Amino acid sequence: MTGDDNLYSQFVGFLKITLPLAALALMSTVFLFARAPTKETTIPYAEIEEIAREPRVSGAQISGVADDGSVIGIDAGTTRPNGDLMIIENLTATVESVNGVHIDIRAGTGEVDITSRIARLSGLARIETSNGFEMETVGITANMTTGQIISDAEIEVQAPFGALTAGQMIIETPEGDDGQVMLFQNGVRLVYTPQQ
Repeated sequence: MTGDDNLYSQFVGFLKITLPLAALALMSTVFLFARAPTKETTIPYAEIEEIAREPRVSGAQISGVADDGSVIGIDAGTTRPNGDLMIIENLTATVESVNGVHIDIRAGTGEVDITSRIARLSGLARIETSNGFEMETVGITANMTTGQIISDAEIEVQAPFGALTAGQMIIETPEGDDGQVMLFQNGVRLVYTPQQ
């Protein structure tokens, strides 16, 4: 019996020494292998002054319902106020029309007149519709009150029935109608591809 007690007390004594030493070794490895201090990241004063001079919002969203019932949404990478205008960069707009057609618009830059609720997209703009139209033009004007979308320049279209170019395109809801129509005008050229 005394031999077992002696062995047990020797084991406890051994643990009293080895466990604190093991803990000390683990702690030293934490400090030994810790990462080197990283370079401090600071914002240059010129950049802070520019941000203060020109306030901006990242990831802004503007949405509304047009007179014809279409739901219009605009997402912007960055937005800057400029009087009654909101200057927008990396713009994506969506239109959910009453007749179920979904329209996606992407443009590099643009502006939204808050008073008149008119969005003007500048630069190359891409339009895709859920019924199979893919369009490219330079500049689009969208009326967020009426839901009307007008291309400012010639437009190139890939449609389910072929390809066409036109001097201008208008997407609108005629008075008394339930759905939107696309009107191509000013020198329309169509290359018809029959469906297989």
